[in-house]
Amino acid sequence: MGLLDTLGEVAGAIAAVEATEKVDPDAGLLTKGIAAVAGFKGAGALEGMLEKKDETASDAPASDSTDTSDGQA
Repeated sequence: MGLLDTLGEVAGAIAAVEATEKVDPDAGLLTKGIAAVAGFKGAGALEGMLEKKDETASDAPASDSTDTSDGQA
């Protein structure tokens, strides 16, 4: 995990806390903490999913673009 990945996760945590404060200005410390953890984990999961999708796309063979049929008989 690189520095940019960690920065992305921290940005997700900050965004989640900011969103929580906008929805509930009187949110307590526990609520903000839960939002921060959820944002951190969510950003990490999203980055992992995008990396996995990127790897899958680069491993897939190029499709044949000469077939113009719509698959119906």
